[in-house]
Amino acid sequence: MFSSFFEAFHKSQFKSPFIKAECIKNTKNPIPGRQIEAASSGDSCEFGSNKYFILCSIGGVLSCGITHAMVVPLDLVKCRLQVDSAKYKNIGNGFKVTIAEEGYMGLTKGWAPTLMGYSAQGLFKFGLYELFKLRYSDIVGEENAYLYRTYIYLIASASAEFFADIALAPFEAAKVKIQTTQGFANTFREAVPKMLSEEGAGAFYKGLVPLWMRQIPYTMMKFSCFERTVELLYKHIVPKPRSECNKAEQLGVTFVAGYIAGVFCAVVSHPADVVVSKLNQAKGASALDVAKSLGFMGMWNGLTPRIIMIGTLTALQWFIYDGVKVALGIPRPPPPEMPASLRK
Repeated sequence: MFSSFFEAFHKSQFKSPFIKAECIKNTKNPIPGRQIEAASSGDSCEFGSNKYFILCSIGGVLSCGITHAMVVPLDLVKCRLQVDSAKYKNIGNGFKVTIAEEGYMGLTKGWAPTLMGYSAQGLFKFGLYELFKLRYSDIVGEENAYLYRTYIYLIASASAEFFADIALAPFEAAKVKIQTTQGFANTFREAVPKMLSEEGAGAFYKGLVPLWMRQIPYTMMKFSCFERTVELLYKHIVPKPRSECNKAEQLGVTFVAGYIAGVFCAVVSHPADVVVSKLNQAKGASALDVAKSLGFMGMWNGLTPRIIMIGTLTALQWFIYDGVKVALGIPRPPPPEMPASLRK
């Protein structure tokens, strides 16, 4: 079904640093004029091959799963600020109240569904983003792919996140229930059967639409802002081309670009994040009901901790993802360059 996706990289302007190799003429059923991208020295796979997308998906699992699990304590306090601002007045107070009532282990509530859910999300988010980016680039052609690359980043990331959130939704629902409804459950294994018995299977997907509303804008900003920030950093800030930077310097640029993207992500997606937190706490309420009860200002509760959390998390995600690419020898194209036809 996805065979056309795996061929998309042949015409993509995102493949520029890879050497070209003509298909061997005596192979069975050769395609005249078809060119393939041979792996550069040190690469473990061909750019755009099945293995390339699989390895990118593995990078996504590690980058999303590890980073979200790391910030569970901050995420827990952020969620509680969103749903009960009278009790949890700010970040410091949120940590203090939580520790006083539940001890330090209370800050780890929800770590299991967080790790599993965001690992599943990362699998689809990064793997499908790479896939869709090349496919959409192929559809519009080399020149348009360069001229309108920001739109390609936006559409490709939105497409990938649509599927990623379907994988994430059940785990996110359980995580929020554990973190915000005191006494409901302490572990994922306790929460699942309780949610099934009280609300049925729909409990795991009632937050899917607001999750899309939160995650799709977030991911669109995350990928497009990161891609363009990397371009700008190498063009205006970094004193030498990326090809002359060592791997540590390249990963440093990745971290800075990721943090900048993360700040924008947090602001764009925050109102929907508050609705998701409140929705999974309140039984029988719709996203519209929750939004009305919160009011405009209420939907910005917990923004400061979320900026800190998402900025750090996004920067670490890109750092880990790029680090996995280096470790596994996955091809890492430099920022897109203007095609020769446009230079004329």
